[in-house]
Amino acid sequence: MVDGRNETEKERLDRNLNEMLGGLRVIMPGVQVLFAFLLVVPFNQRFTAMSEFERGLYFVTLLTTGIAMAFLMAPGTIHRLQFRTDDKEWIVFTSNRLVIVGFAVLALGVTSAFLLVTLFVYSDALAIVATAVFGLVLGVLWFAVALARRRALRGSDG
Repeated sequence: MVDGRNETEKERLDRNLNEMLGGLRVIMPGVQVLFAFLLVVPFNQRFTAMSEFERGLYFVTLLTTGIAMAFLMAPGTIHRLQFRTDDKEWIVFTSNRLVIVGFAVLALGVTSAFLLVTLFVYSDALAIVATAVFGLVLGVLWFAVALARRRALRGSDG
């Protein structure tokens, strides 16, 4: 193999799947805690005092966090349902795509949660600026760094 590993294609797929599922085991508790928090927010006495915009933002936050959780949990479900089907390549590549979409939707959910909280606690201007900075940091760390590295690696191949 080019990467110096002495493994078969099936061993590589097994390793890739295990690494992905291991990473999801780390991120999922945080996603689930955020979602659980959002589920109890409407039962807070101050929820009724929220503006229409804040209620709409809450809905977007709840929806995107729930969708992100669904995408991020899907690889584990797919792996279980495809057990012993000898279709590991499809499982790994499909799960990878689902995880990438899940992280993108999660970035929206976390950013909207950040905006919701900062709007509630601080001035509108500060909340908007802080959320823009926060969203930019997420975009850079979660996506731009890896995509720039991928582009650089492709450029060095040609």
